[in-house]
Amino acid sequence: MRIANLGDIRLHYRIDGNPNGRPVVFANSLGTDLRLWDQVLPLLPQNLKYIRYDKRGHGLSECPTGAYTMGTLVRDIERLMDHLEIKDAMFVGLSIGGMIAQGLAVKRLDLIRAMVLSNTGAKIGTVEMWDQRIAAVKEGGIEALADSIMQRWFSGPFRETEAFHAWRNMLVRQPQDGYTGCSAAISGTDFYSTTATLRLPTLGIAGTEDGSTPPDLVNETVDLVPGSQFHLIRKAGHLPCVEQPEEYAATLIKFFKETGHV
Repeated sequence: MRIANLGDIRLHYRIDGNPNGRPVVFANSLGTDLRLWDQVLPLLPQNLKYIRYDKRGHGLSECPTGAYTMGTLVRDIERLMDHLEIKDAMFVGLSIGGMIAQGLAVKRLDLIRAMVLSNTGAKIGTVEMWDQRIAAVKEGGIEALADSIMQRWFSGPFRETEAFHAWRNMLVRQPQDGYTGCSAAISGTDFYSTTATLRLPTLGIAGTEDGSTPPDLVNETVDLVPGSQFHLIRKAGHLPCVEQPEEYAATLIKFFKETGHV
């Protein structure tokens, strides 16, 4: 296990592939850790350097109490990439990870040469919705919302599989303070005006069964960036890298090749 001491936070990260290859950074969704990408990585070109990390409050990273801001989450990955001396990366962000990608691209375009905005938006939900969710978690824990979250995350057929239960367990075992802290960060984020200023190769990925960030939201978000692409994965919900890893990996590889990253 690798831990980066960034001063006010220690983040858990992992590096796979070729340590001297061109970098690809992955940022996870709310309520998951870096294992989110386990099924996709073996299907990707092994001459690239793959960096995954647990954002604050998730996985094996430290979990400060209180509400987080999106600026803090962006600064965390900015400092991690500086710590690892990574620039000109392909950045793949899913859900809140896609919001982090947008914020980082605006702040430090030297760190990102192209980005994949997967199952995300420039703005996700409403302040009122997130306030209700945070209050519910504080009262009854993540378990109180787990079933409704799973319905938004996964298609009906996948929820009948044995693998589904591992993802439910991952969600409810995330630190409660980390979940509510990152929920507050999403609640306070509206990137419509800033994402519209970006000029870099951008791919949007959505799942037809996604109840958290529907395809129209993802498409609307990537449309803010001129020349962007959009790919819809059928029979997949909020985590298509879990439900349809082969198609997800093929979509990434195509984008890697089109942008000269592989």
